[in-house]
Amino acid sequence: MRNWLLPEFVEDILPAEAIHIEGMRRQIIDLLMVHGYQQVVPPLLEYVESLLTGSGSDMDLHMFKVIDQLSGRMMGLRADMTPQVARIDAHLLNFEGITRLCYANSVLHTVPAGITKTREPLQVGAELYGHSGLESDLEVQRLMLQCLTVSGVSAIQLDLGHVAVFRGLIKGAGISHELEAELYAVLQAKDVSTLQELCVDLQKQTREALLLLPELYGDHKVLADAASRLPDYPEIRAALNELSIAKEELKPIVDEIAFDLADLRGYHYHTGMVFAAYTSGCSNAIALGGRYDEIGKAFGRARPATGFSMDLRELSRLMKPQSYPKAISAPYQKKNTELESKIEQLRKSGQIVVVELPEQKGRLLDCDRQLVLHDGQWIVKEI
Repeated sequence: MRNWLLPEFVEDILPAEAIHIEGMRRQIIDLLMVHGYQQVVPPLLEYVESLLTGSGSDMDLHMFKVIDQLSGRMMGLRADMTPQVARIDAHLLNFEGITRLCYANSVLHTVPAGITKTREPLQVGAELYGHSGLESDLEVQRLMLQCLTVSGVSAIQLDLGHVAVFRGLIKGAGISHELEAELYAVLQAKDVSTLQELCVDLQKQTREALLLLPELYGDHKVLADAASRLPDYPEIRAALNELSIAKEELKPIVDEIAFDLADLRGYHYHTGMVFAAYTSGCSNAIALGGRYDEIGKAFGRARPATGFSMDLRELSRLMKPQSYPKAISAPYQKKNTELESKIEQLRKSGQIVVVELPEQKGRLLDCDRQLVLHDGQWIVKEI
């Protein structure tokens, strides 16, 4: 086996893509910071128990695990940064009011999430802690859409769902935890035939409502259909009302809004509205988010929370390939203050200036201009 080969679904990021990804990262973080989101950088690995709290429990099989040589305890390489940010809010910052945090760094997965996915996503996201109202959901959703826009994504479709619809049906019908788990699994898989089998012995109202859920996908008419055909439980009524308000609030800033009341992604930790962004050229969601209240309970302080995340590598692949910016080559001359001053001036203006080295062979890579002395002045000339 050649030593330079990388594992499957693990890859290098070469200069042209790297500078594009870094540009997107800076724009997103700058946007989040001016909205009051403070950046944090959690460690790449920590004890498994911490990483598997809250939303992290769904990532157990996706996490690389190692033994800590100092303590003998099991440690994990993070597969998702959300539990880490929740730990920082609950345990380290320990602020009583609303906290807004953001992050951008690599996570590692044991298996790729899709056939075209990497096992090392570059996850960027934002979390808002300490507020349980719809206003914070809308703030986070607007920010997610703005982050996608500054990244260069156009024609965004926003899918909205609400786990309280399914939870309301389960609670209202008094369904056991075992059957709830089975129903959840088949709804996630959109397996209607198995869903019909599981619902055979349920009351007619509950059976019809559960069988209706996979059909409740589409435009705003879905909400009216759900309101007229689902049981009039308080949880369901409140969930549909939140979705209706979100539609009106977000309609001016997004190309298309759809609803999916069978979307149970993150059902084990999400407690309210969930959302996903899609665009042409990509079958998978390009950004995901939702409400997950009491996320910090495992760290000793339950907090309402809502947030979103996206993979900058995935976003970069949706854009047109970009070339690395061209540079200016400068000659190597010792103690030439005029030349050094000109180079510094160009670099401060954002130009890339590469100084040749003594006995250098051939042209410098990616240089299309050069600094030359003309009539006693250093000027930039096309090569």
